[in-house]
Amino acid sequence: MKNIIYLVTGAAGFLGSHVCDELLARGERVRALVLPGDKSAKYIPKEVEIVEGNLCDVASLENFFSIPKGSSSVVIHCASMVTTNAEFNQKLVDVNVGGTVNMIDQCLKHPECRKMVYVSSTGAIPELPKGSPIRETDRFTPIDEERQVGCYSQTKAMATQAVLDACKEKGLKACVVHPSGILGPKDYAIGETTGTVIKIMNGEMPVGMGGSFNLCDVRDLAYGCVAAADKGRIGECYILGNKEVTLKEMCRMLHEASGCRTPHFYVPIGMAYKLAAQMEKKAKKTGEKPLMTNFAVYNLARNNEFDYSKAERELGYHTRPYEETLRDEANWLMAEGYIKNQKTA
Repeated sequence: MKNIIYLVTGAAGFLGSHVCDELLARGERVRALVLPGDKSAKYIPKEVEIVEGNLCDVASLENFFSIPKGSSSVVIHCASMVTTNAEFNQKLVDVNVGGTVNMIDQCLKHPECRKMVYVSSTGAIPELPKGSPIRETDRFTPIDEERQVGCYSQTKAMATQAVLDACKEKGLKACVVHPSGILGPKDYAIGETTGTVIKIMNGEMPVGMGGSFNLCDVRDLAYGCVAAADKGRIGECYILGNKEVTLKEMCRMLHEASGCRTPHFYVPIGMAYKLAAQMEKKAKKTGEKPLMTNFAVYNLARNNEFDYSKAERELGYHTRPYEETLRDEANWLMAEGYIKNQKTA
């Protein structure tokens, strides 16, 4: 009926593997780009064809894009390098910006490529003051370091601008999705948010912080990425967000899902910044990783209110309740043995 091959980068990652699941559930043909020797490739569904390559190596992308005559391709570019360190990092620029430019060039070089979905980040969108919901924009550069904070967000902004410019100037058929934070089961790499959930459930966070997150179920984000491939308008951006949730609310829901302990008290943001400064100062002397960083506090203190009504309206994007996501994640973590001596509620 349709002879489309979906080309997914970052397929061994948390979101990319769920994008593969979403596509396979629809009966689609899926090909994944995986770094040579990447051990996390074992988490990619076995029905997915794996091609080794590197975003930064143009020659290696040729095999990924080469498909049988008479077929067409749709690219979902999930791969990126993520860091919780706000400092400049050249490798982030090379992978997130340079790698995306290479993907754009390959899409333009291969006329059988029908569309590309670039998975950006809400961090790429210039932040607005608290009380003003953050909506989609079409201008990400020049970088405003006060409103696009940290090297990761800045590289995602530059890459997003490159995609939009290629749509306007070179005829690239692409759209952009901006996921907020990612939550949910099957995070085999144990990212930052999953690591925090494990600490909470293991009683290793006696003190919490004020502030809020904006987190989405990875399965809902995967649906949104595939829906953007189906329905996203060329040259348009779509926020894939959720309602804000405080750390205190998240801990309460985790307790209800698993019976785990919750922090004894929650430090106000102002005090958290002071504690982070002390911990970072101490970490410089000892060489150990600080328990709390200024950037981590900023991510809780910042405006985390995103308007995702455009994605709901145009893509059919939807979010499930935090309670359901946290229950499923808690059950998965317990089943996988990440939680010590924990009884279910």
